[in-house]
This record gives sequence, C-alpha cells and structure tokens, in this order.
Amino acid sequence: MAMRLYLASTSPARLWLLRNAGIEPVVAPSHVDEPAAVAAAESEHGALAAGHMVQLLARAKAEAVVGTEIDGAPIDGIVVGCDSAFELGDTIFGKPHRADIATQRWRGQRGRTGVLHSGHWVIDHRGGEVRAAVGAVAQASVSFVPDMTDAEIDAYVASGEPLQVAGAFTIDSLGGAFIERIDGDPSTVVGMSLPTLRRLIRSLGVEWTALWNLGDRV
Repeated sequence: MAMRLYLASTSPARLWLLRNAGIEPVVAPSHVDEPAAVAAAESEHGALAAGHMVQLLARAKAEAVVGTEIDGAPIDGIVVGCDSAFELGDTIFGKPHRADIATQRWRGQRGRTGVLHSGHWVIDHRGGEVRAAVGAVAQASVSFVPDMTDAEIDAYVASGEPLQVAGAFTIDSLGGAFIERIDGDPSTVVGMSLPTLRRLIRSLGVEWTALWNLGDRV
C-alpha cells in the first residue's frame, strides 16, 4: 500500500496534476478564509509580495487540516497545501470570480507577459502527528498572444473557465490556445509545481515514487 498524500485543496486542476503524475490523493478541504489571512498578515507586515502571499496561504491551508479526520480516519501521510497568484506589472491577480473582471483582465494582458507564482507547503504527518514541514515557491512566466480578439475574449469568459482560476487563464484547457510561451515548469502555471513538490517531499525522507498509488484506486 502506497503512502497517502493529502491535498488540502479542492482545486480540480491540482487534483488532475497529481492523478496524471500517478498519485490519487485524499482530498482534505482546508476552508481557509484567504482574504482574512492575507489582511491579517498585511496589517502586521505591510503589503505582501506575490511570492510571500502564496506561501502564506499554502501554509495556512496545509496547517488547517492538521489533526483532522477524513471519512472518520486520522491523517497519516503527507499533507500538501498550495496557492497561486498571477503578477502582471506591479499588480497581483487572484481569481476574478466575475465575468466583467475577467474580461477587463484579458483585454489588459493580451500581448503581455506576467509571472505565475505557486506556493507549496508540505507537512510530514506520518503516524498521525506533525514531524516536520517544508515549503517553497515556484515561478513561471506566461506570455499571451497579442492578436486575441475581443470576440475571443468574450467567448472565453462566457465559457466560465477563467472565473475561478488565478490570473483568469488556464494552460491545460480552453485557455491554452491564447498562451504563446511559458518560461519555467508548466505545472507551476496549472497550480502546483511537480518538480518542486518532489524536492520538498524528498527532503522529508520520502521518495516521490512511494506516493504512486494508481493501482490502489477503487
């Protein structure tokens, strides 16, 4: 039986990434109030840089599930929290949520290049207790096509896809046709850098391949 990985997120994109990497995680929603967590940190330290913000939220998500039970069973394995934000110029963008905001963002970012920041926090929770924790931030630059028309923007926003993702775009679905170039690990842009996650987990003394559990799926 493979070691369990607990994903402190309900992100379909992160779940898709892990499954395609050979890991069926246990989904453990964290229910972190992200705006409140960021506001509390900024009230104490001032405005957060994008990298600091995603790392703060990734850690908060992972720590929120520590000591909880999933389907009546205590957590026993590796807990992973992640968060992402897109930085264009001097502005940090999260999820737009609304169609008008997504439309405005796309009209401002076509033909430009921004940076997607993904924060990771990994907790060694083997044996039902916290043994160690590590974290890291990965970045990848994203360049958008310059010739995206207003009609294409309207159609993309109408699909609903960009409303619930950082930066209002994806690379692994409908949005991929409007991205011209990525510099860095592509999985970072999806929401979780698999090479970064592997390094963090190995630093805790756990081999990445020990998490492969495709054969354990029901």
